[in-house]
Amino acid sequence: MKTEYAFTILAALFVVIAVVFLWRDNFSGAFVIGALGAVAWFLSYRFRLRAAFPVTDDVEEESTEDVSDEIHDQGEDDHPVAR
Repeated sequence: MKTEYAFTILAALFVVIAVVFLWRDNFSGAFVIGALGAVAWFLSYRFRLRAAFPVTDDVEEESTEDVSDEIHDQGEDDHPVAR
């Protein structure tokens, strides 16, 4: 819970700094700081979504095991591209 709030506060801080850069006619600095603010906001949103929809380890392990079993079950004769 703390991580998403930290990124939200950081995004707001970057917006304020970008406005100061715009006020001082430093457009390239405002763009860079604004982009960093957007990245911080998207990271806060990502952490909020991960907290809302937790992924269990069992589901993740099963999906990777199924794929690896399918790959190992296929022989060289089953490969669609002939060498």
